[in-house]
Amino acid sequence: MFSYKYSAAQKIRACEDYLSGKYNSYDVCERNGIHYNKETRSDSALRQWVAKYKLRGASAFSDDHSTAKSYSSITKINAVEDYLSGKGSITDITAKYDISSTTVLRRWIKKYNANRELKDYDPKREVYMAEARRKTTIEERKEIVKYCIDHDRDYKGTAATYDVSYTQVYSWVRKFDANGEDALIDKRGHHKTDDEVNELERLRRENLRLKRQLQERDMTVELLKKVRELEGM
Repeated sequence: MFSYKYSAAQKIRACEDYLSGKYNSYDVCERNGIHYNKETRSDSALRQWVAKYKLRGASAFSDDHSTAKSYSSITKINAVEDYLSGKGSITDITAKYDISSTTVLRRWIKKYNANRELKDYDPKREVYMAEARRKTTIEERKEIVKYCIDHDRDYKGTAATYDVSYTQVYSWVRKFDANGEDALIDKRGHHKTDDEVNELERLRRENLRLKRQLQERDMTVELLKKVRELEGM
């Protein structure tokens, strides 16, 4: 399992290696201990770093370990409209406005296109409440966990940034720490058959079935009693 957390020095070296023209993105990731998805040939993190480095140099990574960033509604709207008007790619606009990730920008674009209001970040917003929860994909959960870990496990700030609940973020990070990315897969809705579970679980299920049967029998007995009482009147 690779680490999601990279130091500012790693990012700077990776950017300088890439911009030197001596290495391709895969080689840069290998040299600097950065994750590269061989199946999808994904180097999205590196591309975001390079875009930021081109704009601000090494100083782009000076606040990497600060708390989660907040964005005004004006910043969100300007970033979205710049992208939609063709002023840059997702990566370019993310770097231009110093947005934490392309996933965050994509979420703003989705809300904007759906005519949903892009609000200011309110630090007093109650992110612990269940109402803040929303459905997420496995890729979003990976991104959220990475963001939280990269920002010193700021669960509340991460929850506000990604529009999810504090509890969700905390749970995903704990699962990731214990069992890696596979633990982030949402297995709800898949009910294992009796053959797929261990002996203890099979016994537990059988016990529940017997209890239900007894309850149904008791209800039937009570019903018959009432019927007889009515017939005897």
